[in-house]
Amino acid sequence: MSNSSSLYLCRSNHDYNFLTRKKKNNLPKWTKSNLKKTQTIKKIVCGDRIHFLVWKKPNKLEFYQENKKKRKYQLPKNETIKDIVSSCQTYQILTESGKVWSLANENEYKEVPLLDADQSTFEKIRPVTFFEEKKLFVNSLIMGFGSGYYLCNGDQLYASGSNFDGRLGVGQNGGLVPMPVYVQDKVTKIFSGSVATNFFFITSKPDLLYGCGNNYYGQLGVGSTGNLSTATAVKNFKGSEILTVSSGHYHSILITNEGKVYSCGYWIINGHDFDKAIFTLIPQLKEKRAVQLAIGFKQNLVLTDQNELYGWEFNDSQLSTESNNLNKLPTKINLPGFFANYLKSKDLVRIACGSNVIFLYLDFKNTLLEDLRILFEHKKFCDCEIGKLGSKIPVHKSLLECRTKLTIDQIQNKLFGEKSTTNKEQTLIFLKWIYYDEISDLEKLEQTFNSLQLTFPPSVGNTLEKDIAQLYQDDDSKDFKILVKIKTDKEEDLEDDDKELNYEEIPVHKFILLARSGLFRAMFDYVNEKDNTNKVQDYTHKSIESLEILIKYLYTDSIELTTNQDPELIVDELSDAVEYYQLNDQCNFGSELLKIKKQFDLN
Repeated sequence: MSNSSSLYLCRSNHDYNFLTRKKKNNLPKWTKSNLKKTQTIKKIVCGDRIHFLVWKKPNKLEFYQENKKKRKYQLPKNETIKDIVSSCQTYQILTESGKVWSLANENEYKEVPLLDADQSTFEKIRPVTFFEEKKLFVNSLIMGFGSGYYLCNGDQLYASGSNFDGRLGVGQNGGLVPMPVYVQDKVTKIFSGSVATNFFFITSKPDLLYGCGNNYYGQLGVGSTGNLSTATAVKNFKGSEILTVSSGHYHSILITNEGKVYSCGYWIINGHDFDKAIFTLIPQLKEKRAVQLAIGFKQNLVLTDQNELYGWEFNDSQLSTESNNLNKLPTKINLPGFFANYLKSKDLVRIACGSNVIFLYLDFKNTLLEDLRILFEHKKFCDCEIGKLGSKIPVHKSLLECRTKLTIDQIQNKLFGEKSTTNKEQTLIFLKWIYYDEISDLEKLEQTFNSLQLTFPPSVGNTLEKDIAQLYQDDDSKDFKILVKIKTDKEEDLEDDDKELNYEEIPVHKFILLARSGLFRAMFDYVNEKDNTNKVQDYTHKSIESLEILIKYLYTDSIELTTNQDPELIVDELSDAVEYYQLNDQCNFGSELLKIKKQFDLN
């Protein structure tokens, strides 16, 4: 499957003029980049003002730099990228195996813990061996300006790099810490920003948010100003209430789990003029539910669950707000047509800040959502219809019943009975929510929910994933069976062809196989040419144990073994599953297998 993930940028074109054909220094409107093949972008990370890194494939990266040919990098085949972060002229890559890799250019601040960091270039990705040598599994990492922070072995916090302003939280100011040092344990999450000279972290016991480092403008939200070299609790918030925090050079922004946006620090650029040393709710966004945050040196971007983009302190251009005034307060930014007409889902649209520029792109990492979107568009092997006579729309019965908890007859009667006013446009809006959680018209979707006597709005977040995972347990609604060969070798010396063959059946929902596996789609085509049977024979010669694991993954996007399952057999038989079963090549199946290998220490 391929999808166009068009990349747009806005504001200053001086630093990134190699991305567009526009000759003007400033881009007051969204401008599409001239990069080719921008499909399936997973993340964009901006370093210094003339280069950035793009993560596309599970272990592949692309580096773009002014006046330089695009560089491509590939990690070892057994490594799968989990995340990438950046600061200045340094990029760090975390893989699912808990290892850290670096891409750097003569580190002025030596953020990367390499013994010969001053000799690093952008020519190749290099492993950071420190953590392996110390037997530390890195769960997550972030970077501030000149510093790196690493959450290891579940809850142990390490830091390295510049300690100016006490930004490493080790109880002293100044100096360079070239190798990571232990900070504290019981840490659950870590936060900073690529230009930040401080950082935040959450602890489990006590349940608090802490900050340390540069606090000259009160940007740590601890109720006072002045730099802090040891962790100090942020006022008014428990750690469990926090979705994310990020810092610019003079300020910080915090988003709660409920999507409320707070800021503190230098009042001119924190979105309001309230007490600068305490995180304060931004009035202009109090009715919105924020789901993403991006901060540059001074610029701020917030994306809502309705794909509304707000920005402020962009003082060099209109930033698509149709105004020449400085945006000192959050202002809605018009999205380019490509995005406005695309999926309005917080799982797809991504924002990133570089120096004096912002990026907008699509991320298809939620492959379940993407697969079902494609199924909806192609309507492959639909098994029923809904709608009024003459304008009926083919659908997949199991999916509709799963998401509404109503029968297909109840849906048809309530939406299209004699007194119903539901039209085709409203039906399509409803079906987009059914198939891939899109809320493209809140008012019309609410009307449909009311007609069906369902609670509105649907629960917060991506309810589709939860619904499909629950559907795996619903054997009664499964409408298809996969036949798996079972060989009974009564005589050891018989040839394979002479061994007695039996079959076991794996029940499944047909639409799941149609949406997620190209191999099973081909099998369905063959079956439908022959007859209308509700069974298909699997010819892969995998064990039923492995196939059951694969089928469960198609519902849940995760692999979990029970005590009676053989991990070595599962890993061996499913190591080629993405290619063989033609799964979405952006899926996390490989990283899930890698977790099993690590859990059971398999080579």
